[in-house]
Amino acid sequence: MTGLKLASTRGAGPLPGRAGVGFKPEHFEAILAGPREVGFFEVHAETYMGDGGPPHRRLEAIRARYPLSLHGVGLSIGSPRPLDRDHLARLEGLIGRYEPAQFSEHLAWSSHDEGFLADLLPLPYDDETLAIVSRHIDQTQEALGLRMLLENPSTYVQFSDSAIAETEFLAEVARRTGCGLLLDVNNVYVSATNHGFDPFAYLAAFPLRHVGEIHLAGYADATDDQGAPLLIDAHNSPVRAAVWALYQETIGRLGPTPTLIEWDNDVPQWPVLAAEARRADAAMARSANAKGLRHAV
Repeated sequence: MTGLKLASTRGAGPLPGRAGVGFKPEHFEAILAGPREVGFFEVHAETYMGDGGPPHRRLEAIRARYPLSLHGVGLSIGSPRPLDRDHLARLEGLIGRYEPAQFSEHLAWSSHDEGFLADLLPLPYDDETLAIVSRHIDQTQEALGLRMLLENPSTYVQFSDSAIAETEFLAEVARRTGCGLLLDVNNVYVSATNHGFDPFAYLAAFPLRHVGEIHLAGYADATDDQGAPLLIDAHNSPVRAAVWALYQETIGRLGPTPTLIEWDNDVPQWPVLAAEARRADAAMARSANAKGLRHAV
């Protein structure tokens, strides 16, 4: 993977081991007028693929004050079709313009033939998919000139012919490509509930050494056709208690790690979102203090 050789020369350095939030234009004035309440901001790359205007002026002002992370939703890393070279070129332009600390994408597919689907769809975990995903990550890192992070998905169906556990699949992708991983703790809990597995056991098997960022979010409660609980990764509410517990376990193993609060729908006022970030910072501080006490003993 030759693109990784450029990782140290492109971008603005690592994100701080603090909580960040997704930047929303309605919060712009409050962010600039108040104290620095968060460690970084993250934006969806596709939102800023236009040439200019107010969105870019606002983001430039945020970037001048805070570290920035770009999170993609449109690469369709898992699709068997070739990567969209125009999309990659637009991503490269954004990275050159804003020099983000990190770029991440989803382990999913969202394109078929010449069309694009308005969803992040699951993949079968087998050797064929492993080869496709690894090849596309190699091509992306080569084109962008930096190491990307790959996010574990939230899923609502599973493929009966999957032959590789998700955690093993992610570990092998990271080994083959040198990419990092984005551990979405809410996605772990959502998928664990929907498919009936233990989220703490999943976490114990997760290749944490590759994790460069964590995501937290709120989910929505629903039921499937048989009346069983079904959780939706809705990003429209505070982080739930069960997800906070899983997060505390995660950072107990990892230590302070850049952690994003995702709240993309029914977006609250800025003080509410900032309070969620402070809660994640407090959880990281508790973990660091606990490690210090254990080392002191």
